[in-house]
Amino acid sequence: MSKLIKQTVAFKASPHEVYEALMDSKKHAAFTGGKASMSRAVGGKFTAYDNYIAGKNVELVPDKKIVQDWRAVDWPEGYFSRVTFKFTAVPEGTRLDFTHAHVPTGTEKEFTQGWIENYWEPMKAFLEK
Repeated sequence: MSKLIKQTVAFKASPHEVYEALMDSKKHAAFTGGKASMSRAVGGKFTAYDNYIAGKNVELVPDKKIVQDWRAVDWPEGYFSRVTFKFTAVPEGTRLDFTHAHVPTGTEKEFTQGWIENYWEPMKAFLEK
């Protein structure tokens, strides 16, 4: 079992804007630079980064929480991890508390850095422009 990846990120944007950046297909594609197709239904499927990432929504609480079963295309067939995004309004905007559980053993460092470089940094630039 891999270690749990935990990250906290601050955005100068409302929880609604942060939630929408992740859940709206066009906004997700705009900040990541890759095609995205995001379902807004629990049980609905999504893809991101030109189909490199795929999964399904487990829990959706608009502007508060997203829980998804998540996988990368190069992982073993049928292997899913679990990502959780929790949004909290703070005076400066939004605090995002993020966890990524059950990544394949040995990929923790890659995904820890990957979330920073491929999500949080471009999302900040997108939301705070």
